[in-house]
Amino acid sequence: MVKKEKVRIILAKFGLDGHDNGIKTIAKWLRDAGFEVIYMGLYNTAEGTIKAAQEEDVKLIGASFLEGEHMFYVPRLLELAREEEMKDVKFAVGGVIPPDDVKELKEMGVHQVYTAGTPREVIIDGIKALA
Repeated sequence: MVKKEKVRIILAKFGLDGHDNGIKTIAKWLRDAGFEVIYMGLYNTAEGTIKAAQEEDVKLIGASFLEGEHMFYVPRLLELAREEEMKDVKFAVGGVIPPDDVKELKEMGVHQVYTAGTPREVIIDGIKALA
């Protein structure tokens, strides 16, 4: 019997946001759902996240924002992914995201946006659909 490889995902916090309870919870949910999750911890940059995603051969990058810096970091993250021709990598953003920014993030190229309070099943089902 051939063992199916787990889909690899990177989760990262960006900027100076030091609150990581939510992203750690998401990481556990995704691991429990069968994904291989690489949690990069706090204080990441777009450059470091893209480099790690290439080294780890991930299928999805998840970024968490609680302090409003998503409209600063996400465009750079997507720009670097395009420059590196990472066409097969999907992007999910979560955290405290104002409703007006959800549409703009998706127009930039983010595949899924999860706002605070999104139920576990919605997140897992959405990530499974991307993978």
